[in-house]
Amino acid sequence: METFDVTVIGAGPGGYPAAIRAAQLGAKVALIEREQFGGTCLNWGCIPTKTLIAGSSLLHSIGHAESFGIKINGATADYAAMISRKNKVVEKLRTGITMLLKTNGVTVFSGNASFEQRNVIRIDGKKTERIRTTGTVIATGAESAMPKFLPRHERVVESRSFLDIDKLPDSMVVLGGGVIGCEFACMAAQLGVKVTVVEMLEDILMPLDRDVRRELRRAMEKNLGIKVMTGHALQDITAGKDGVSGTVDGKTVSGDMLLVAVGRVPVTANLNLAAAGLKTDERGFIPVDAMQRTAAPGIFAVGDVTGGIQLAHAATAQGVAAAEIIMGAGRGAATLVPSCIFTAPEIGAVGLTEQEAQAAGITVKTGMFPFAALGKAMAIDEAGGFVKWIADNATGRLLGAQAIGPHATELIAEATLAVQGEWTVEELGKTIHSHPTLSEAWMEAAHAAAGHCVHLPPVRKR
Repeated sequence: METFDVTVIGAGPGGYPAAIRAAQLGAKVALIEREQFGGTCLNWGCIPTKTLIAGSSLLHSIGHAESFGIKINGATADYAAMISRKNKVVEKLRTGITMLLKTNGVTVFSGNASFEQRNVIRIDGKKTERIRTTGTVIATGAESAMPKFLPRHERVVESRSFLDIDKLPDSMVVLGGGVIGCEFACMAAQLGVKVTVVEMLEDILMPLDRDVRRELRRAMEKNLGIKVMTGHALQDITAGKDGVSGTVDGKTVSGDMLLVAVGRVPVTANLNLAAAGLKTDERGFIPVDAMQRTAAPGIFAVGDVTGGIQLAHAATAQGVAAAEIIMGAGRGAATLVPSCIFTAPEIGAVGLTEQEAQAAGITVKTGMFPFAALGKAMAIDEAGGFVKWIADNATGRLLGAQAIGPHATELIAEATLAVQGEWTVEELGKTIHSHPTLSEAWMEAAHAAAGHCVHLPPVRKR
């Protein structure tokens, strides 16, 4: 039985970086993957969706080219070609991971991993193998939830299945107004699909500040023609050869397809965790401490399988940190995690929301700056949305930020650095930003929080 210093189960965004980092630190590393390198993120999540969204956004922009003085007639989407391009992008990135693992000397096993003992792992692939390991990182991720009340039919799909179709439906109902549901809804609507979003909570994207949610909902409804229904569940769901239908608060809702985006469940069923001295929590996730350690000595867990923040970049940071801790070279992953939502318009967020800060008993001040008042945004004809700072009123320390508008998913990086570095409103405001750029909005919003923004009308005192 071959022995490894570190064994990583799962080659997604948490697993393969953990394997590479452990190898960089001198470990003999095994990586076990039952499907594809890159996991959900690369193959059925982040990269495929953003590739398709890039295409749908381009078509949407072409449709508004006349505002720039450019006339274009007859632009249409070839969705099968878009899927082909998506597959090529995924394959190229997957090949890159293969090369990185090979050049770092990681031994790769293909098959399903399960524990026989805490330090013995069985691999069921083309043949059954067993390896011994000193340290283990579980990075098996999560998969789309398909509640039992939903009919099992080819017209009822989750996000992974949706990405495999090469022809869009004329209409679709999206069940779930979270990140996945809203991203798919915007992408499909930009390509001409008639979309209805149903969310049983009071609003879409509930973790965000109210003003950000309000701006996105307005854009989805007004700019893309998406019907958003919130506050009631989708009931009486039926699916057949003619489509899918249901009721929301007594109103009939129907479409050619139902896309289910109601959350994700951990992939732990086949790991035989009990043999390693582990058990999951009531939701099926593997509990970990701040250092990604499980209850079993030498076994770590990272990413979606832990039930924490379900973002690829969080999983990567945790995977690298776990590898470093196993090798005696680290202290844990950073806990400030930005989020990026590729809706239309985009959203970026980091740190505390205004509501979270208030709930924590912090008296805050906020600073907002609309893209409509920014020269670069006007020049590129993307003047919708705003950026917003949340700061401690007493000290001016930046606690969080949110952005909705052009390139918000890129702009949030600056805000993350500022919050991580414990900058104040005054310090950020005094940092000169290039003109004309979209990033100026952060400087202007900081000035607004301090009460002296020269590019906004003065606030009237009551």
